[in-house]
Amino acid sequence: MKKLVTGSTGFIGSAIARELIKDGEEVKVLIRKTSDTRNIDNLDVERVYGDIRDSDSIKMALKNCDTLYLTAAYFAHWAPDPKLLYEVNVGGTKASLKAALEAGIEKVVYTSTNNAIAASGPIPANEEKAFNYWEAGDHYSMSKYIAENEARIFITRGLPVVIVNPTLVIGINDLKPTPSGQMIIDVVNQKMPGYIDGGVNIIDVEDVARGHILAAKKGRVGERYLLGNRNITVYDYLKLIADIAGVKPPAVKLPYPVALALGHIFELGAFITKKPPVVTASEVRIGKMTEWYDCSKAVNELGLPQTPIDMTIRKAINWFKENGYLRKK
Repeated sequence: MKKLVTGSTGFIGSAIARELIKDGEEVKVLIRKTSDTRNIDNLDVERVYGDIRDSDSIKMALKNCDTLYLTAAYFAHWAPDPKLLYEVNVGGTKASLKAALEAGIEKVVYTSTNNAIAASGPIPANEEKAFNYWEAGDHYSMSKYIAENEARIFITRGLPVVIVNPTLVIGINDLKPTPSGQMIIDVVNQKMPGYIDGGVNIIDVEDVARGHILAAKKGRVGERYLLGNRNITVYDYLKLIADIAGVKPPAVKLPYPVALALGHIFELGAFITKKPPVVTASEVRIGKMTEWYDCSKAVNELGLPQTPIDMTIRKAINWFKENGYLRKK
């Protein structure tokens, strides 16, 4: 039977498709007519067209499949119309899971996020920590939390769903690039003058992809698994990127009130220009929360790989360099 991957043209979804192909699996990918397909153009996959908000198109795509990797989402900490985040992330989840239930799919791996759990400061949070991103006012986090609750409703209706919650994902083939990839680019290109206190958990995109596949094989239905690796302060992370790239790290630590004010100013400018802001107020609030996690559940139960983060950063920098994202010294 085949495996269907939604969000397959994106960073995580395309990585899942590659890992499945390595395993000798037959892979279907759901894409929209307007999708940028460069991430999958060289992959031996069956393309089907549809939208995760359209239950009928998902049901058609699921023919001859036994597993659904539901990775498609609208990932943005700013949007001209936040309602679209809820339409895609909540509405798309409901429509896709409805189709999976009707199709009798044997296993669904739903890609959530650490933002659907909590950030608990210097004490790493685990899967049981109650959601606390309301205070950040971040629509992406809130939409994914609500969407994850929708997935739990389908679990009670008999759909075998395993939930995975990736942390900050970096690595190769980050075409768009994602905000985490853009951070690496900005540090290497010396376009990040300052930083704020905080902490992040970093993981390699290929480890995240393998974590999805392991969740389909070993994950317990109804459980959530944090897919992460190393906890590190924001400054130490930026310095590690800079050291590997051979450049100077950002030197100015911005006081929280200053960073928050800048976030609001950048957002105001974004509504005028219709271009994403450099940083949002919600990202500043999240940064202050310190996103450190205990990912031992996925390591112990699933066998989640833990590629050394310095190795992943090096691979990412080399990929960005080879593909023209980094300015020449």
